[in-house]
Amino acid sequence: MSASTSEKDLFDYLVAEYQRPFTGWDFSYLAGRSVTIRPNPLWNYNDAVVAAMQQAHSVLDMETGGGERFARYLASATHPLQSYATEGYTPNIVVARQTLEPLGVTVYELHDGNHLPFADEQLDLIINRHGAYTPREVLRILKPGHQFITQQIGDQTNLRLHTLLGHERAPMAHPWNVDYAANELQAAGWCILERQEETFCDRYYDIGAVVYYLKGIAWEIPDFSVEKYFPKLVELDRLMQREGYVDVPFQQFFIVAQKP
Repeated sequence: MSASTSEKDLFDYLVAEYQRPFTGWDFSYLAGRSVTIRPNPLWNYNDAVVAAMQQAHSVLDMETGGGERFARYLASATHPLQSYATEGYTPNIVVARQTLEPLGVTVYELHDGNHLPFADEQLDLIINRHGAYTPREVLRILKPGHQFITQQIGDQTNLRLHTLLGHERAPMAHPWNVDYAANELQAAGWCILERQEETFCDRYYDIGAVVYYLKGIAWEIPDFSVEKYFPKLVELDRLMQREGYVDVPFQQFFIVAQKP
């Protein structure tokens, strides 16, 4: 929005952004309005998963979202796999099934990660990108000598966004970083093969992109609405107009663990 835009125009624009449909886990609408600045990545989750899938005959994608990313992994597989996915976010379940079931994937609606719908030692590979998991339950369903690959969002992610919007994030029961997660996995009986952590930035050029993003990840600021946060959104818009963009630090970490 331009610097001359009235607050009423800004309000109407942000409401329209918030009301724009969002399905699955697709943020392509924000292309060019929000970019990730990750100049020296320490790992590539997609490459790690695709490589591991070449050695597997069965695979589970935990918390698959809309299934878009898992579908791309399966398209790159060199042989058929018994494929499964779980998803617990209700708006994504129908999308995941529409995307994945035509590819032969069994999609489970799952709201309790402590009880996964698989037999002991059933699976060759388990992958998890930004989803919750229970170390002992994941260990139970994986075959010995096989891997669990996960990329997680650290507890420092989006803190600047909370500050700029005047929102106090609820305290966490424990830290969530690579040290905590690796120690937790080891305590459950896993061997850690690889662990990395990094912080980079998500850069927002447009206040509408922030609103659309927060609508898509409704758990980030659970009480978020344009009406409630409009005064802070106006301030953030003015900051973007002055600086050209706003950078929000994003912390993530990566672990490859093996069942003994």
